[in-house]
Amino acid sequence: MNLVEPPSCHIVLIGKNSRGQWVARERDGLYGGLFVSQQAAVRYALFENHHHPEAIISLATPLEFDVGTTISAAEGADIAQPRRAA
Repeated sequence: MNLVEPPSCHIVLIGKNSRGQWVARERDGLYGGLFVSQQAAVRYALFENHHHPEAIISLATPLEFDVGTTISAAEGADIAQPRRAA
């Protein structure tokens, strides 16, 4: 088995999420999106990783696209209310 050095570009994961939508997401979550087809997801991945098909990984397991961190209800209430100086 020959080991191949990873490309210097970003690795992009492609797969379907739990709702059946196509997802393309950079491995570390730097960028990504939801797509209507696998072809559209691959086209996006190629554009973002400067046309390196060897850096695109297709997953059989569900791939979710998280666009931010989850804020708990308590934290959300804290953000929504202005703070008064003591």
